[in-house]
Amino acid sequence: MRKRFVVAGATALAAVAASTFVFMQPAQAAVGIHVSGTNIVEANGSNFIIRGTSHAHTWYSSQTSSFANIKSFGANTVRVVLSGGRWTANGASDVANVISLCKTNKLICVLENHDTTGYGEQDGAYTLAQAVEYWTSIKSVLVGQENYVIINIGNEPYGNNSPEAWTAATQSAIKSMRSAGFEHALMVDAPSWGQDWAGVMKSNAKTVAAADPNGNTIFSVHMYGVYDTAAEITDYVSAFKTMGLPLVIGEFGDMHSDGNPDEDTIMATAVSQGIGYMGWSWSGNGGGVEYLDQVVSFDPKQISSWGTRLFNGTNGIKATAKEASIYSGQTSNPTSASPSASTTSTSPSPSTIPSSSSPTSGTKGCSAAYSITGQWQGGFQGDVKVTAGSSAISGWTITWTFANGQTITQSWNATVTASGSSVTAKNVSYNGSLGAGASTSFGFIGAWNGTNSAPAVTCTAS
Repeated sequence: MRKRFVVAGATALAAVAASTFVFMQPAQAAVGIHVSGTNIVEANGSNFIIRGTSHAHTWYSSQTSSFANIKSFGANTVRVVLSGGRWTANGASDVANVISLCKTNKLICVLENHDTTGYGEQDGAYTLAQAVEYWTSIKSVLVGQENYVIINIGNEPYGNNSPEAWTAATQSAIKSMRSAGFEHALMVDAPSWGQDWAGVMKSNAKTVAAADPNGNTIFSVHMYGVYDTAAEITDYVSAFKTMGLPLVIGEFGDMHSDGNPDEDTIMATAVSQGIGYMGWSWSGNGGGVEYLDQVVSFDPKQISSWGTRLFNGTNGIKATAKEASIYSGQTSNPTSASPSASTTSTSPSPSTIPSSSSPTSGTKGCSAAYSITGQWQGGFQGDVKVTAGSSAISGWTITWTFANGQTITQSWNATVTASGSSVTAKNVSYNGSLGAGASTSFGFIGAWNGTNSAPAVTCTAS
């Protein structure tokens, strides 16, 4: 399954079918953006949920105003298409400028190498090993940017031929990136044109994650025609949650030549499960898939129906995106990791709710921090980080009382029950056992009206 991309009206280029929670990996000290349990977090521990789009920079390198325009539409992330030689190569100075544009416009940069698209099925496609060579060639401008850059090693690195080879090739690419000294969060795309319809990435994700000595690999699935029913979407996302691995929807659209993806469920599922998404793509599509342009001819005044849906619709970017704290200055308070008597933190004022955190120490060796990670009219998304104390624990229970009539409508990574305003959350089978100082998280969607203050939370360990 694939879509086609035309470069400035020239020969049609076959491209994308378009372009990922608690599995504990051995990890070094976190540098910059990194994986924490099921979440992507910043260096200060603030949860970061990707909301953005892709920009085909390698073919439209003069369209530098797109970065500011994408930001003006509410995105917190831009996925930037780069080439190491399959198309006009984007060298170190060009990539340094791309990173500067991202930082100037307060966007997190997901840099992706497009050369690998459709390897094994499409002539001219590069291997993942060649993609690593590209990243190594521009390493000088990437080192030190770990707070701002996620490296998407290779876009859709296998077509539909021999997708089973993806596992070993991806493991090798991750190890090579780490051996070369890259400390960045790494993102890996699924095979089968990113759509993983044969389940290769889903079946082998734990093995691939374990190949990263930094424990800092994010999985990316591309959702086009394969994902045209709600069940297919929710089942795939749920599988990664059950495995405890971080997943983002690295590309998706509202129509496609291989079928009509259910974009409403894709976006609703991403919001309810607290995972990132990036639509394809800002502008410049051709070869019959011009409907995937979110704005026409790179003009933000000409937003398409797809762009309107992605940025302005229900569960869209404007309603659910939160700017990275490294730009906004809003951070979560640290969570206490030592057992002590329960304490209560002061709830934030309404103006600081999107980054609120209420850490409290538990009485039996655990602590919890409640954060509001996104808020919109009548609804909000919450996250609770649970941390074991100085000794390992086998289970945990979190309790709190809402003061403003809030209710929980959906939850994940915990069994959540409510009696009136009192809420109790218990671990599920895969995230109750935590080593000393280890953490996990669960999330939920809630409803509010009028005031949405963060409650004090209590953690009890067993």
